[in-house]
Amino acid sequence: MGKVFPVLLALLGLVAGGGAGYFLKPAPEPAMVDPSGDANGEPNHINAPPAEPEVNPDSEFVKINNQFVIPVVRDEKVVALVVLSLSLEVTTGSREAVYLREPKLRDEFLQVMFNHANSGGFDGVFTQTSKLTNLRRALREVATSILGTVVHDVLVTNIMRQDH
Repeated sequence: MGKVFPVLLALLGLVAGGGAGYFLKPAPEPAMVDPSGDANGEPNHINAPPAEPEVNPDSEFVKINNQFVIPVVRDEKVVALVVLSLSLEVTTGSREAVYLREPKLRDEFLQVMFNHANSGGFDGVFTQTSKLTNLRRALREVATSILGTVVHDVLVTNIMRQDH
């Protein structure tokens, strides 16, 4: 009996380990379907790779130096500060023109953001799509008035609100 017991323990351990391995094995990966179509020639988009974002080869992005700090004022008191970082999408080769006009751009951008803050644009859910779309549209109009048609878009690359 003394020699059978260790063998039984070894067999029990082997069976338990095999059972645990069987039940804990990872699920098989789903079968890949040809994204160009199924057997009937119909397009199949279920497992198609995501489309690459469109990149305009005639554009470059220019980060505006330094963040913008906009006070949110209520009853003549600053109740919050909003910090924004912006970049401009411009025609390739326009980077120098942006930096040459940056003081004017910053001044006009600040005026747009102050107006946005004063009209409640940074209140409540200030990251709501409609609020940010209105702000970006106004910023793009200002950038276009200063730089002309080289400006394609204004991108809000960072936004934060610090309540006091």
